Amino acid sequence: MTNSLVLVINSGSSSLKYQLVDTDTGAAVASGLVERIGESDGYITHKCGDEVIEHRGPIPDHAAGLALAFKMFDDSGHSLTGAGVRAVGHRVVHGGEVFYKPTVIDDAVVEEISRLSTLAPLHNPPNVVGIECARALLPHVPHVAVFDTAFFHGLPAAARLYAIDVEVARAHGIRRYGFHGTSHEYVSGVVAEFLGRDNSDLNQIVLHLGNGASASAIQGGKPIDTSMGLTPLEGLVMGTRSGDVDPGILMHLNRSAGMKVDDIDTLLNRRSGLMGMSGVNDFRELGQLIEDGSTAAKLAYDVYIHRLRRYIGAYLIELGGAEVITFTAGVGENSASVRADALAGLQKFGIAVDPGRNTAKSRTARVISPEGSPVTVLVVPTNEELAIARAAVAITT
Repeated sequence: MTNSLVLVINSGSSSLKYQLVDTDTGAAVASGLVERIGESDGYITHKCGDEVIEHRGPIPDHAAGLALAFKMFDDSGHSLTGAGVRAVGHRVVHGGEVFYKPTVIDDAVVEEISRLSTLAPLHNPPNVVGIECARALLPHVPHVAVFDTAFFHGLPAAARLYAIDVEVARAHGIRRYGFHGTSHEYVSGVVAEFLGRDNSDLNQIVLHLGNGASASAIQGGKPIDTSMGLTPLEGLVMGTRSGDVDPGILMHLNRSAGMKVDDIDTLLNRRSGLMGMSGVNDFRELGQLIEDGSTAAKLAYDVYIHRLRRYIGAYLIELGGAEVITFTAGVGENSASVRADALAGLQKFGIAVDPGRNTAKSRTARVISPEGSPVTVLVVPTNEELAIARAAVAITT
C-alpha cells in the first residue's frame, strides 16, 4: 500500500457503496456494495482486480455491513486497518450554508451534518451513520466530508434565490443549493483537459443523467445555474422523482385528495418521474417497454426529453451560447437515443449529434458531434469517487 490510497464511502438508507482509490493513478484498487441493510437477505459484493467476493446473510445495520466489508478487504490482501490508507472520504449530500468545501470531520461537524437533515431527510441521516461507523473502524485516519452542494454554493443571487418572503427564506435556509456538484465539477474539469482548453475560457452545459438527474450551466469554470434546488427534487424528470411541478399541486392534493405532507413527499420523490408514468425507473426497462409498444412508456420518455430540452435551451441563453454540451452518468453515458433526442433539430444553433459517433460503444471520454461542429458535444464518464478521494488528499496534505 501507498499513502495515495483513500477509502471513499457513500452511505444510503439501506445500502453502502465504497471504493479504495489510488489518487496517484486514479484507479480503483477495490470496490464494493453492501445491499439490503437491516434485512435478513443482506448482500455484499466486493471486487478487487479480477477477484469477486460475495456475502449473503443478515446485515442488521450499517456498522455490521461496514465491518463485513473490512473483513473482505482483509481476505483479499488489502487490510484497511494496517498502514497505508491516507484518508476516508465521505459523500454527504447536503452541506447547507455551512459547508461549501471539503471538511475534516470531527464531532461538531457530524452534529452539524445531522442538523442539516431537515433539508435532506432522505440523504443526510444515512450519510451520518456511515461516517460514525467508519470513524469507529478507522479512528486514527482523517475522515473528510465532501458535499454535493459545495460546487453550487456561490451561484449568482438571481439563480440562487426563490421569490418568496425574504425573512421566511432566511429563517429557514431556503435557497437553491444544487446537487451532484462533485460530478459537475469533475466532468467540467475533464472536458477542459480533454479539449486542451483553459476552463476559464469555456461555456459549458453539463447533463448528469442517472436515476437522479441534474443540469448545470458553467461559465469560466464556475456554475451560474443548476436544475436542482433546495432539495434534489427540483428540475429534470428523474427515475422516481417528478422534477419541476406547479407548487399549487401540493395544496390541491392536500385539499382535494386529503393527502398529508408525508404522502405528498412520497408521491413526488418515490412514485413520480419515469416510475410514476410508466411503472419502471430503469431506462433499459423503459426502452424495452417502448419497443413492445407501451404508450405509457413512450409518453414518459417524451416528457423526460421535453423537460431536458427546456433546460438546455434556458442555459444556452443564460450562457450566451455554449462551446460544449456534455452528457454524463448512467443514462447520459449509455443512452444514445436520449443524447440524440435531447439535441435533435438544433443544427441552426450549431448543435448536432453524429449518428455513428453517438452509437459507437466506448467507456472513455469522446466527441459525438460531427467534425467541425461549432458546438462540441461530448460523452464523459463521471468519477465522483476519484473526485472525493482527491479532495480528501488535498485537505489532509
